[in-house]
Amino acid sequence: MTVPETLHRIPRRPWRWLPWLVLSQLAVALLWWRYGWTLGLPLMVASHALFLVPVFLPNSRFYAPVLSRLPAPAGQVWLTLDDGPSAETPAVLDLLDRYQAKATFFMVGERAAARPDLVRQVLSRGHDLGNHSNTHPQTRFWRLGPATMADEIARCQQALADIAGAPPRWYRSVVGMTNPFVAPALKRWNLTRVGWSARGFDGVNCQPQQVIDRIVADLRPGAIILLHEGAAHGQNLTIIEAVLQAIQARGLQATLPHNP
Repeated sequence: MTVPETLHRIPRRPWRWLPWLVLSQLAVALLWWRYGWTLGLPLMVASHALFLVPVFLPNSRFYAPVLSRLPAPAGQVWLTLDDGPSAETPAVLDLLDRYQAKATFFMVGERAAARPDLVRQVLSRGHDLGNHSNTHPQTRFWRLGPATMADEIARCQQALADIAGAPPRWYRSVVGMTNPFVAPALKRWNLTRVGWSARGFDGVNCQPQQVIDRIVADLRPGAIILLHEGAAHGQNLTIIEAVLQAIQARGLQATLPHNP
């Protein structure tokens, strides 16, 4: 599939934040020396927060470009499903067929390698793949170092390429967290980071109707919808079907990004 240039968000300068980090700490040191700790300490805390907070903001562009909405969508939305493949994948595919919807499945590399038949089913039914790390280390992804981060992304990329015959073009960070070492790996693999504009928090224990209400509130042309499959709470299929119904009721269409 040819992706329009406007959707490409591959980092061109993955280390652009580094000079700002060095300059900020030199400024803090200079001001501490000149005015003492009463000014230097709060400035140090503020400067550290400036570089730490963006790690936890899913659509922050501080460390890497991100696609959070579709440009000029003409009534289209992009449905994305994280954390598969899972035992629910065949049922998810049946739901998508029933509502004539297409989706991108952001898969975990080791799960894909364990169930390659499900990956092939996703592709054979007209859907797309994305990189969602190799092991999904959600409690520590934000603090992975450069070597481990590169390995997480590279191993997932290879696992999906081995099954699909071609590497994915899309990437989504675990829990949306993006630290300074994500961008170099994205540049290495020509990956575009994908965020979202409609999220219901269905990956953890949840009340389905609350999840649906959150997503529907942001359901408009160009939306990138974040959903999950295979969560332990067992409500994902109910939520996915309700979202598909809402998309249909609003005259929208869940399609894959494509050339106008």
